[in-house]
Amino acid sequence: MLDRLFKLRDRQTTVRTEFFAGLTTFIALAYIVFVNPHMLADAGMSREAAIAATIWITAISTFFMGVLVNYPVALAPGLGLTAFFSYYVCGSLGLHWTVALGAVFFSGLVFLLLTCGGILQAIIRAVPDTLKSAITVGIGLFIAFIGLKSAGVLQADASTFVALGDITQPAPIFAMFTLALTVILMVRGVQGAILISIAVTTLLSMAFGCSPAPHGIEDIISFNIPSVSASLGQLDIAGAWDYGIVSIIFTFTMVELFDNIGTLISLTRRAKMVKEDGEIPDLDKALTMNAFATIGSALVGTSTVTTYLESATGIEAGGRTGLTAVTVSFGFLSLLLFAPLIALVPGYATASALILIGALMISAVKEIDFNDLTDGVPAFLTIIMMPLTYSIASGFAFGFISYVLLKVCTGRHKEVSWVMGVISLAFLINLVMRA
Repeated sequence: MLDRLFKLRDRQTTVRTEFFAGLTTFIALAYIVFVNPHMLADAGMSREAAIAATIWITAISTFFMGVLVNYPVALAPGLGLTAFFSYYVCGSLGLHWTVALGAVFFSGLVFLLLTCGGILQAIIRAVPDTLKSAITVGIGLFIAFIGLKSAGVLQADASTFVALGDITQPAPIFAMFTLALTVILMVRGVQGAILISIAVTTLLSMAFGCSPAPHGIEDIISFNIPSVSASLGQLDIAGAWDYGIVSIIFTFTMVELFDNIGTLISLTRRAKMVKEDGEIPDLDKALTMNAFATIGSALVGTSTVTTYLESATGIEAGGRTGLTAVTVSFGFLSLLLFAPLIALVPGYATASALILIGALMISAVKEIDFNDLTDGVPAFLTIIMMPLTYSIASGFAFGFISYVLLKVCTGRHKEVSWVMGVISLAFLINLVMRA
């Protein structure tokens, strides 16, 4: 039955290989359950509901990706989009998290529509590779900036806007220790390095009395499953529509689009699923699954779901089918029993994960040609404006608008498609309206 469902023989794999590949991916990705709820709680959501929503949407979306698409990849709320959700939409703009969930819902609908009729392919072709790479780098810097701020390494300053925090305090010390330990373990090839480092830091923090320790077994494991009722179905669709947050919905959609496309291409290549002519089987089906998962994330009560590059660890372990994803799904469901322990993990223990992920994402900067100023300047503006304005949307706007203007004004208008022109005009109108 498993062979017929997942085509194990066709992809030259076995149930045992798929199980251990799924376990490997689960260990590499489990840190998301500690990091994502912290950021959602900063948006004003219930910590318990945030933990439950993160686990449920990860488990459900990954399960259906495995069963319906037969890809060995895991889906979970994207940290870059959670940061945008919590710190810009709910923070800088001051919108209630229920309205932000409404925007996530609309972005899922837009993404679903884009997977039909070749629109998706047109947008992908229209955006230059330079800006695609710059978006990745900018989001990486934005995530790292949030991690450093959460750890207390950075703090607000009236004269310089940002300054070094008091690094003698426990939070920055533990955060930097966690970061160093994670890097050391990753360099040594230890699976689940991020998760192990978070666990070690949490134990040390408890031992030094810097964070609360469990007083009994009920503080570690509980059969009282955390309730998602505080966020389930709480999205404010009408509020999102009335506010007119076109740029926010567009940002959610665009980041989700490029993040998923890039990650899926990378993972399918690693899994040797790409045909000789370069075609990736069922790519459209995988993207459609991502769109439905995003709609589901808004309904459950968390930010946009995306494909995770950590799936590569399971693929390297031999995962080739959706059975790997199904194994990951059941692994996350098991975490529902450990919700009390998850709630005890201090924020500075998870901040290092954001810093590290930012460091990994910034490697895409090598793909940008800064010798051509009509490419390099828009890329730079995309990158720098995201962390400095605390907004991924602002980075998009400055990058897209400057790209079109510089190309047109230097007589290279043929390099700009009408799709890019329309998108840039929409961003310009939005900036004027916001001003």
